[in-house]
Amino acid sequence: MPDWIPRLREALVAADYTYDGVSALLGTTAHAALHRNETMPGLRRTTGGSALETLTRLWPLQATAPVGAVERALPGLLDALCAAGVLERSVGEVAARVDLRPYGTETGNLWVLSDLTPGLDGSPNRVDADHVLGISPAATSLAELTVREPVGRALDLGTGCGVQALHLTTHASHVVATDVNQRALWLAGLNAELNGISTGSTTGIQFREGSLFEPVAGELFDLVVTNPPFVISPATGRPLVYRDSGVPGDGVVEQIVRALPHHLVPGGTGQVLANWSVLRDRPWDERLADWLQGCDAWVIQREVLDPAEYVELWLKDAGLHGAADYLQRYDTWLSWFDDQGIEAVGFGWINLRRVETSTPDLRLEEWRWEVEQPLGPEVAAHFTRVTALAALDDRALLGTRLRLRADVVQETHGAVGAEHPGRIVLRQQRGLRRARQVDTVEAALAGACDGELTLGRLLLALDQILGAEVSARDRLAGVRELVTEGFLELG
Repeated sequence: MPDWIPRLREALVAADYTYDGVSALLGTTAHAALHRNETMPGLRRTTGGSALETLTRLWPLQATAPVGAVERALPGLLDALCAAGVLERSVGEVAARVDLRPYGTETGNLWVLSDLTPGLDGSPNRVDADHVLGISPAATSLAELTVREPVGRALDLGTGCGVQALHLTTHASHVVATDVNQRALWLAGLNAELNGISTGSTTGIQFREGSLFEPVAGELFDLVVTNPPFVISPATGRPLVYRDSGVPGDGVVEQIVRALPHHLVPGGTGQVLANWSVLRDRPWDERLADWLQGCDAWVIQREVLDPAEYVELWLKDAGLHGAADYLQRYDTWLSWFDDQGIEAVGFGWINLRRVETSTPDLRLEEWRWEVEQPLGPEVAAHFTRVTALAALDDRALLGTRLRLRADVVQETHGAVGAEHPGRIVLRQQRGLRRARQVDTVEAALAGACDGELTLGRLLLALDQILGAEVSARDRLAGVRELVTEGFLELG
């Protein structure tokens, strides 16, 4: 560990350079502006010369600071940080060469080094091929999706700045983090040490260089998480390692999903944040189902972009909007999409759990509405429900005592003054906030599930009361769906 790491940590703590500290200093307006890559409101809030103001100007706002102010904020550290490539010094001013951002988590504050944010205040946002992205919305989404149950071994595949690996250390005994980008591994290693996590040992984070699963060939893990370079493109032009795999289309995501079960222990979990191609001649869920082998799977398509939106997004991300060859690149990319039969690009979550069965449970669905984060507990609960249901034949299911989940409410819809509702919807208020349309019998069953009577007795009673023509056993498929989707809980 570099000798300046512990001293830097002490200086950051002394300055209250934390997520809450910086947020309070900037205030709502300046903090929101910074999320839009605008720094002026923040610069106006940080003119007092305190240590916190100096560090905030230096890193999140990427402004220069006087040498004297930096030396007061980082006593005895300026020369060491310049030598390490973290800062650079001119005659009277200091500027950041890499970003150092406070990051608030449920378990406390972290600090994360990454490359500087491009495009602040409308400046050019071209980045180097080995650019190391900071804490992006995608990284946050994966962190919130991750199952946080205690595990032995965890793998962060394509670690980048290391933020997923840092999270994993809170509930995994040992973490392996891999990347093809040497610069990413350097910064991720510094991040581990800056946050008091050992590296290269059997109890902290072990960093390994290499592509995909090559650095962990033959190894098994309890949990694998990955936010791979998933941008779907012809794989031509200047690649950016953090987003471009070099493999055309969504091939790298398919490779990861197919290989992942072979690196999970029985009962182990794999979670992938990804893009995938939506083809003209094949449903997206049918295509992705072919990738899923040896695992129960829960795949959620969260967003769909048309080809033009997608190309514009990633050309701008690369700093090419307005470049001399922008229109040519745009046309080439759209032509390639057309040749490949890609009519849209899906974005979402692929959750896998390795099972020892010849008939794994595959659930692929679209859910574009707002969810409650973090969603990790919901993912864990889903796989627990699926496993429990798989062990129950129809007779055993009829003997269970079900409970309606506490947050479920019923909504009825129909014409004003109508005697009966035209539609009944059960809606969850927490987690995925799932909604499901049900019929009168299912609604009555859900309302009666309080854990007192067995399912068989409830169905028999409802059949007699409501005069339903469908037998109890014919209702079991719907009951299994209500349990799988979390509306009903097994006793």
